[in-house]
Formats: sequence, C-alpha cells, structure tokens
Amino acid sequence: MYRVLIIDDEEPLREAIRILGDWKGLGVVEVLEATDGKVGLAMLAEHKVDIAMIDMKMPEMNGMELLQIIERDFPDLLTIVISGYNDFEYTRQAIRSKVVDYLLKPVNRQDLNASLRKAIDVLDAKRKKDSDFINRNITLNMSLPRLKERVYLSIIERSFKSQTNEAFLPLIGADDPGNRFTAVVLRVLNLEQIRKKRFHHDTDLLHFAVANVINEIAGDHFGAFSFASPKQEREFIAILTMNGGYPEDIAYRSVHQFNKVVSTLKELFGIVVAVGIGHSTPDALQLASSYEAAKAAINGIDLLKLNGATVIAATDKASAPKETQSLTSRILVIRGALESGNIHNAKSILNDYMKKWRASDWFNIGEADRALHEFVILLNDMALELGAPQVELPLGGDHALRDVGINSDFENLEQFEQLLADILDYFSGQIRKSLMTNQPFEVGDIKTYIDNHYFEEIKISMFSDKYFLSREYLMKLFKQQFGFGIHEYVQKVRMDKAKELLDDPNLKIQDISEMLGYKDKNYFSKAFRNYYSLSPSEYRASSGSS
Repeated sequence: MYRVLIIDDEEPLREAIRILGDWKGLGVVEVLEATDGKVGLAMLAEHKVDIAMIDMKMPEMNGMELLQIIERDFPDLLTIVISGYNDFEYTRQAIRSKVVDYLLKPVNRQDLNASLRKAIDVLDAKRKKDSDFINRNITLNMSLPRLKERVYLSIIERSFKSQTNEAFLPLIGADDPGNRFTAVVLRVLNLEQIRKKRFHHDTDLLHFAVANVINEIAGDHFGAFSFASPKQEREFIAILTMNGGYPEDIAYRSVHQFNKVVSTLKELFGIVVAVGIGHSTPDALQLASSYEAAKAAINGIDLLKLNGATVIAATDKASAPKETQSLTSRILVIRGALESGNIHNAKSILNDYMKKWRASDWFNIGEADRALHEFVILLNDMALELGAPQVELPLGGDHALRDVGINSDFENLEQFEQLLADILDYFSGQIRKSLMTNQPFEVGDIKTYIDNHYFEEIKISMFSDKYFLSREYLMKLFKQQFGFGIHEYVQKVRMDKAKELLDDPNLKIQDISEMLGYKDKNYFSKAFRNYYSLSPSEYRASSGSS
C-alpha cells in the first residue's frame, strides 16, 4: 500500500488529480497535498511518501529547485512532474532528475493513471530485491531477445538499478570495456497506411519486418538489436554496439548504414521513416542520454521542409526555444462555431493557425506532436461537456484516433494540416449528433440564422449537416413555412437591407456592397438590378436619397 503527495499551488489541479486518480485500483491508501515546494519538503520529512507529483511552476520554490533537493535528500522517492507544453527548461531538469514520468497540462484521467501505474510498478519491483527475481524472469520461458529488450528499456527509462540487476549487464555487452553504444530512434511516418495496405492490419508483423531490416543492414558494421517501443507504436529503438573506434567514425558509419535501412524499408514495403541517431557512449548505462538525443533529433526535423524519409544525427548544439502557436486561446470561438453548426467558421479559425505555421521559419515534428495532442485533448473535453458519448471519442493516442476511423499519419505539413481538419470534422459530427438529441429541429431556426447572418456566405449544406436532414427536405419544409426557398429568402433579406442602406446618402455603394457580403461592387449592382429592375444609383435617384 502506497502514499502519494501532490505538490502544487493550484487548488483546481490538485482537486482534479484527486478526482481522476484510480487510487483504490493502484493500492494508494492516502493522498496528501502541499501548496508549494517548501511545504512539500516539510511533509516529505514528516510522512513516509512513496510518490510525489510536482508542478514545475510554483511560487516560493519551483519544481526545478525542489527536484534537485529531492534527488539529494530523498533518493528513493519516485517523482512525477507536471508541466506545460512550453516548459522546455523544466522538462530538461525532469530528465536530469530521473523522474518516473511527466504529465502535460491539462492532465487527463488516462495519462494520469498511466503515470501512476508506472510508478507503482517500479515500487513493486523494488520490493523484489532478492536474487531469485532474475532467475524467475528467465525460468518463465522468457526468450533472450525479450530479456535484452527489457534491460535496454529499463536503462532508457532510467529505472535500471545496477546494484540489484548487475547480472543482466553481460547480456548486452556492458561488461566489455571496449564496447561503445549508440541509441537510434526510427519513427514510421506512414504507419497507418502501410499497416492497412501491406500488412493487413497486423501491427506485430509490421514490427517484425522493420526489426529484421534494421538488424540485418545495421548488423553489417555493428552489433544491432532493435525492437518496437512499447509506448509509441510508430517508434522503433535500435541499440548499436561497436568494439573500439572513434565517436566520429561511429557517427559516420551509423548515418551511412541507416540511410541503407531507410531506402530498403521504402523499397521493400513502402515504409517511410525518420531516423534520429544519438551520441555514442562507452557506458551502456548512459544510453538514456543517447536515446533522448536521438528523439530530440527527430523532434527537431522541420515539418515545413520534410518531404519523405530522412536520417539525422544528434548535435551538441541546443536550439533555443521558439515561440509556438497554440489553439487554446481560440478554443472557445471554435466551440461556439461547432455549437451553432458552423463547421466552416471553425475550419477558418484552424486555417488561420495553419497560415501562421506556414509563415514561420520553423515548425518541427515535436511541435506538431504537441499541437496534435493539445488539439485532441481540447476537443475531447469540449465534446464531453456538450454531451457527446465517451465511447465515441478518441480519448488516448494513435490507437484512439484509429478506432474512430482517423488516419494519424503525416509525412509533411500538408498531411498534418489535413489530419487536424479530419479531427475537427469528426468532433463536429459528434457534437452535432449530441446537440440534436437534446435540441429538436425547428425550421424557424434557419430563418433566424439568415436574418442575423445575411452578410455571410450561406449554403444549404450548413443546415443539412447541422440538422442531419436532406437538402431537399429542408428546402421543401422552409418554402412551405415561409413561402420562399432558402436561397430566395437570403436574396430577399439582402435586397431589403440594401434598400434600407441606400436610403442613407452618407453610405457609398461600395461600402453597402461589402456590408451585405458582396466582395464585388459590380456583382452587387447586377444582383440589385435583377431584383428591382433598376441599379442602386437609379434607386437612389428615384427615392431622392442622393
């Protein structure tokens, strides 16, 4: 049974964690709270705490300072960090402090409990310190490759304890002082397409094919061991082992061999990958840093310039954080558009942000991942608030998007933009269905909308999409009720308003044209003449308004 301490100065976030955590299922007997870092340290000294959840932005003592003290004074305490998307410095400190996991705001139930479960699993493993733990793993018919994979993963995740697991190190060649190790990360950019088209939805078979190509080609110059990441379906991890050699030579050969891997995967299966190669290290226990550098290399690939497969090696130069675009500030406007059934307006807001990405000189894969994650979280929360059924929503990761029929592949910015548009379309449909369940259709709503939005582009598809009724039925129903077709009524409202505006001699005809939603003065004049059999100028002259 375990005890958790939440250290956060924001009461709403502490309350959300209390509500969302599956404490009973995780075996947590007590959840304590501290309002800042200093109070948190005092409680750590007073209580036997197993897991601390730490917000990185706090007054008095921020998370970075707190983590450094915890690492020194409470080395056995497991920590989970909570931070915003743009807190790059905080994330780096979290990595240095070897936290179990870090959560991005806003915290959701699935990610919270997954992080807590990870910490609980580590605690459970710590309690099995006797040497027969290793023997038990082997005697349970665990294959040697699977055992090596677990060793590498524990090193990469910084949970490997050399004192208790030293017997595993010879399995990966870590006992040979001449060996150097390099972590390589491969991201499959078109996984959904290839999984469906070439592997008949069999993900395990796809993983097997990719691993075989990596091990065969990279193995020409290195000891190569690769496996699919258990956390990221698109990600493969390859560990290269080379005896002797200079880091520069290893880096050159790594790039050369993985260029061959990239072209072979494309040629044999049509698989497109981005490859990041980390630094080489003589210490296998430092592979976590190599892996993080490889991930950073992929995340730093500019999506504005990416066009297909690529191989990039990590550099020692840390790029300065740049200002990122976020849809958070516009989500209420998007919500209003979706509630009113105006998907076109919602898409125009999304398009504005896409234009900003295109206008910038930087929009990389890491930022795209963050934007995608943020967008789905915001839309999920919105849809739930508007009554959409939880079972119909993609509440977690690529699997969830796939389950609702959305292909989450993107190889370039155009495909990423289309992915966001597809997601918006899906949520728009779910929100419309939910609102229609509780709001019966009234044909007068269409008339009211036209009366208030006559200056906008109005299409019948806007109403047929919103109310889930056919175009023909809506047109027939509207004409029966009001004596006009929908297009006819839009024209009538505009022309009635045109007369009213023309009666004001201070308004120019060009201005009136724009006020009515006509982008072209000549088109407005033609529409007015067709409707009243005289031009706007002639009307003004006849009415004495000029």
